[in-house]
Amino acid sequence: MYYWHWVRHLLHRPATTGFPTEPDPSVGAMTHAEAVIAVGPPPSPALRRSLALRHVDGGSCNGCESELALLAGPDYDFSRYGFSYTPSPRHADVLVVTGVVTAAMAPVIRAVYEALPHPKAVVAVGACAAGGGVFAGAPGVLGSLDPILPVTVRIAGCPPTPADILRGLLQAVDGWDPLAVEVPKQ
Repeated sequence: MYYWHWVRHLLHRPATTGFPTEPDPSVGAMTHAEAVIAVGPPPSPALRRSLALRHVDGGSCNGCESELALLAGPDYDFSRYGFSYTPSPRHADVLVVTGVVTAAMAPVIRAVYEALPHPKAVVAVGACAAGGGVFAGAPGVLGSLDPILPVTVRIAGCPPTPADILRGLLQAVDGWDPLAVEVPKQ
């Protein structure tokens, strides 16, 4: 019985979601902005694939976290691009921040960033981390992550799609948009 399933899966391989060939139009319609925006300096040449991500939630509605969880699942399988999650910032290469950046959370985010070894990148996921979202201007809310850390890539959306998050992670590591027509020569 076991071998029958093995042969069936050998002939009909399980399907994963291929990388999107165009940006998600619903994200642009919701935010009136481009989904992935590179804002920081290009990544260090020493920052290559097989990267560990350290996720810090600044206090969100868990919309972005659910989309991040989908990346590790079988449908998007971001490990095929060399990404994985790590609980320790000392083993991480990329800091992924979601949620509202508050004055109380800023020292914690800064401490996690300082614990990351060099080279490192910072990705702000979602409207809250990228610009404060609906909480911008509220007491205790600093707005975007930019005044605290050198953000490499901002990913818009509330929440952004897993495909846009994956696109932003690839842009943070490779230094160019994976949806670009031409690949820059290195």
